[in-house]
Amino acid sequence: MRAACRTARDHGIEPDRCEVLQHGSTLVLRLTDSLVARVVQDSDGPRRGLDWFLRENAVAAFLSERGAPVIPLHPDIPPGPYEREGFPMNFWRFVQKTGSEPAAGEAGRTLGECHRLLSGYCGELPRLGIVEEALRVLEGVAGVFGAEDSRMLQGHLEARLQLDGEFQALHGDAHPGNLLSTTEGVLWTDWEDSFLGPVEWDLSSLLWNARYLEPDSKWVGEVLAGYRDAGGAWDEERLGICDRVRAAVMTAWYPVLYPDLSGERRRKLEFRLDWLRARS
Repeated sequence: MRAACRTARDHGIEPDRCEVLQHGSTLVLRLTDSLVARVVQDSDGPRRGLDWFLRENAVAAFLSERGAPVIPLHPDIPPGPYEREGFPMNFWRFVQKTGSEPAAGEAGRTLGECHRLLSGYCGELPRLGIVEEALRVLEGVAGVFGAEDSRMLQGHLEARLQLDGEFQALHGDAHPGNLLSTTEGVLWTDWEDSFLGPVEWDLSSLLWNARYLEPDSKWVGEVLAGYRDAGGAWDEERLGICDRVRAAVMTAWYPVLYPDLSGERRRKLEFRLDWLRARS
């Protein structure tokens, strides 16, 4: 909190509040009526440095400048990112959530609109970044899963080598939690995982839970219809591969994101493991 406030003051903005909007490995703070800071608290986590925030800022700015449905960076602070007292951070314009969940059709339509614009993005992004990262994360948490399941997860992550066709800039982690209903419409946030890959990856991220964990075929159909209405297209075989790889990525990250694997978290982890074992 102190680091974020001091960085805001460096740019002539005096915080008049310190409202916690999210408290996890990343701390999200509302500092003024319009200013929000995202501060990385997990300095010992797998991600170090500012490269991922640099990519996030570049992609978010590109989309915002073209009128995409995204939360914009704050206009009164240069995009950075910044590091203060060991904490990486960047700054965003506050948007007011409505409290309702985004409609499925709007989820698909807005993702399709972002993909259409991102097809013209020429900035530097890693190829299949979050997947390559998950392979490194898996090495560090292999003891949680045991040798057999670790080999199984690695095998599913290596299915990325089967992905072909056109790659483009993606959100990278387009699950429903990164889509907000606001007074300004349905907006995407959290672009730090942006990478080059097939559009089916983002579709898989958005649909996986509704396809497998908590099946909702109506929601899935409406998302795909909205995506198609926005000009989006996908290949079912690539989507299936992405489903496998996405599940393996999420499983590898689980012990890092949720050290206390109990209750509902444990149930979801076991579901993914069983789902992947059945497809080994």
